[in-house]
Formats: sequence, structure tokens, C-alpha cells
Amino acid sequence: MKEDEEKRIVLRIDEKPKFAQWLLLSIQHLFAMFGSTVLVPALTGMSPAIALISSGLGTLAFIAITKGKVPSYLGSSFAFINPIIAVKAFDGYSGIMIGSLLVGIAYAIVALIISKAGTRWLMKLLPPVVVGPVIMVIGLGLASTAISMVTNNSAGEYDIRYILVGLVTLTITIIVSVYTRGFISVIPVLVGIIGGYAFSVWMGIVDLTQVAEAKWLALPPFEIPFLTYTPDFNWKVVFLMVPVAIVPIAEHIGHQLVLSKVVNKDLIEDPGLHRSMLGDGIATMIASVIGGPPNTTYGENIGVLAITRAFSIYLFVGAAFFAILFGFCGKIAALLSTIPSPVMGGVSILLFGIIASSGLRMLVENKVDFARKRNLVIASVILVIGIGGAAIHIGESFSLEGMALASIIGIILNQVIPGKEVVDFKEMFKE
Repeated sequence: MKEDEEKRIVLRIDEKPKFAQWLLLSIQHLFAMFGSTVLVPALTGMSPAIALISSGLGTLAFIAITKGKVPSYLGSSFAFINPIIAVKAFDGYSGIMIGSLLVGIAYAIVALIISKAGTRWLMKLLPPVVVGPVIMVIGLGLASTAISMVTNNSAGEYDIRYILVGLVTLTITIIVSVYTRGFISVIPVLVGIIGGYAFSVWMGIVDLTQVAEAKWLALPPFEIPFLTYTPDFNWKVVFLMVPVAIVPIAEHIGHQLVLSKVVNKDLIEDPGLHRSMLGDGIATMIASVIGGPPNTTYGENIGVLAITRAFSIYLFVGAAFFAILFGFCGKIAALLSTIPSPVMGGVSILLFGIIASSGLRMLVENKVDFARKRNLVIASVILVIGIGGAAIHIGESFSLEGMALASIIGIILNQVIPGKEVVDFKEMFKE
């Protein structure tokens, strides 16, 4: 069986591809991550160009830290959309970058503990009954954002053209996601954005003037501490962003387990979960220094690996360099900034719904029994607190709210309510 798997491999992890193969397969991975990576900054008011650059730099750092043994691409994390929007409202870029840096440090601390104590403690802290509802909160908490982007124009007024654009974008994304096969089925977000954008041009709601005026090579608007802003520490930022790291940490573990199955190597053992987790943290720290959103490993690119069976780490190095190059291309940055909000809203309706459904899927696949009052209580409290936007304020600086508060309360309830089940690490994220 193992010999059959080896024969099916097009490129081994350490195998250097031919130039043409390298070029085409790297661009394929770039396309797979592109839509989601630029969607996060577009929704949060950050720079898509810097998100591309930080994803490329973060991926290169990840590859170096994991000794070139983990074929993964890192892009913008959806888990932090709401926290970024909330932090930006009261503390601007300074708060976002400080929060992102602390999230990266949290990853690094978890990696250090894993290297010393193993992984079982983490699974006891983050069982499916806690992580599943928290993931659902991420998607459902963003639902109103997606709908408002589709229904209201830039002046905040109801606009039928926006609704049509949103529906067309959503329809294209669904069709590609459900009815296509092969590589095209892995990039429904990118295809949906392109189709919705073309329809928006036809509807006359796209202004391409700035694209024509933009230079091919241009310096993105980096947000660098002590150069473009003065960092200031705020405890409210800490409690809004750091607890949310629970979600991408759980997501990271799941990706490494699935990836291990795809490439037929135990990546949890070699190079080790602590190394990949540290790589995730360093990538997020890099993003925080230049003005990008927190990064995470991407399931889209794992899907491409499963389809192509080309596992070469060189493909991810190539994709990272292309992402950095695109970030410095003024024409591309200008084009991305002209994407109308209903296009992003249209794909977001599906994406945010899928995020929520992923949480539900985790509960179903791990057979979380809601006939048990314990599980019912934990999930119910997490959902209502997270979606309802509950908050705890103590003084002017200390604040816990929304998803962060829901995550912490969920962890506490799981620890204090009797009847806690022992979760097997290998079984938790099985396909």
C-alpha cells in the first residue's frame, strides 16, 4: 500500500521540479490562496498588498523553521476579522499590530510547551465541544457584515445594483464549489471574485481610473512601528485578540494531521508540531511588523496538494516569491482596491457560512453527544455569548468581549463541569 502511494507521488517534498513545472505549479498555489488572503484585509480596511507580502514572507519563515519538511502556505486568518475591526475602531493600526504580535507570541509559547510536554494537555484544553462552537461563532458573528456589504452602497444606502452583484458573485462561487472538479474546484473564491468583478464593471460600479494611473512597481503602505506609528500598549487589545488564537491553533493542528495523511508522512513527529506551530507564530509576528493581518496555514493549498500529488516544498517557495512580487506591483494593488464591496460580500456569505458549518461538522464528526447536559450547556453558552457580543469591562483598559470572552468561558466550563471526556489527539481531526 505504501509503495502504491509512493508511485502516485508526482514530486516528493524534497524534490526540485523542472523550471516550467516549478513556475506553473507555484502559480497554481498562489491562485489557491489569493482570494481568501486578500479578502481578509479588504473586509477589515487593511492593505491587500501588504497581506500578500506578509503571507509570502511568513511562508518562507515557516518553511525555514520546519526545515523544509512541511509543504504549507500561510495566508490571512479569518478568525481575526471581527477582533481587527473592533480594535481598529478604538486603537487604530497600533492596536492591531500590537495584538497581532502578541498572538504570534502566544503561538510561540504554545510551541514551547508542546516541545516540552507533548500535545495531550492541549487536547484536554481544546476539545471539540469547545472549539466547534467557537468556530461557529466566527462565521455567524460575521453574517451581518456580509449582508450589509451586499445590500448597502458606499453611502450606506440600499442599492439594488449591489444586491444583484452580490447574488451573481455568490452564485458563481457556489457553482464552482459544487459542480466543478480538479484544481478549479479548489479556487471557488478566486473565480467568484473575478466573475463578480466582471459583472460589477458591466453594472457600472467600478472606477478603473486609479488602476490606469498606478505604477507597475510601487511601495505598499507599510505600517512599521516607530516609523509610521508609535506603538502603545492597551490591555483591551490583548483580551480582544489573544484569546482568539485558540481557534487557529486548533485549526493548525487539524491541518497538520490532514497534511500528514496527504503526503503519507507523520509531520506531527517530524519535524514536529512544535516547529510548525512556531513557524505559524513567527509568520504572524512578521505580519505585525509590516502591517499585515495574522497568518495561518491554508486548507485550500492542502486541497491542491491532494489533487496534484506534487508535494515539493519548492512550489511553496515559488508561490511565496510570487506573492511578495504581486504585493509590490502597484497595478495589482490598485486593481484590488477597486473590487466593490458587494463582490466581497457575495463570497463572504458563502465563506462565513462554511466557517460556521465547519464548527458544526467538527461536533458531528467527533460525535459530541448533546443528550448530555454538560455538552449542551458548554456549546449553548459559547454560542450566545459569542454571537450576542457579550462583554466584561473593568475600568477603561480591561475588556473581554464577543468571541474572546466566549472562548475563555467555554474553556473554563469544560474544566469545571464534571464528566469531562478524554479526547484522543489523533482521532479529533480525522477526516
